[in-house]
Amino acid sequence: MTDDLLLGRALVEEATKKSGLVWVRGDGSARALWHVWHEGAAHVVGDGPGEQPLPSGLVDGAVAEVTVRSKDKGGRVVAWTADVREPAPGSEEWQAAVEELKGKRLNAPDAETMTERWARECRVLRLTPRDVRTELPDGSLAAVPLPSPATTRRPAPAALPRLLFRRKRR
Repeated sequence: MTDDLLLGRALVEEATKKSGLVWVRGDGSARALWHVWHEGAAHVVGDGPGEQPLPSGLVDGAVAEVTVRSKDKGGRVVAWTADVREPAPGSEEWQAAVEELKGKRLNAPDAETMTERWARECRVLRLTPRDVRTELPDGSLAAVPLPSPATTRRPAPAALPRLLFRRKRR
């Protein structure tokens, strides 16, 4: 392996390990996904009740684009192409990945039975790096936000600051 390839792989591994989220694009729009780095690949769980939705096109045998953000600044650090594999639930590879994912899953309502639920209702995917791009793209990578039931906060009423900050009169 050349030095550039080794350096690129080391950058992918280190940046992905340290980042809490990666942006993953299947055949549609990209989604932010929490993940764990385990045995040379990023692992994600989703598409089940109470779990993160996975991007469309993220199926066994597909290729995905992964963008890693900086944990402290939030900016893009590196992008890489991944081969997508879905280990069979209950297999040795699946069990090893799920043990790592389980430790990072926050606020699970069913922590004791979470792995059984993942085997029944969710998908665990392994994203193995294939190609590394360290150069920055030309132009903006901004995308239109996905539809959401969340709303934007409305402006504060004009009288609110006076009500909140008025001094008590004696």
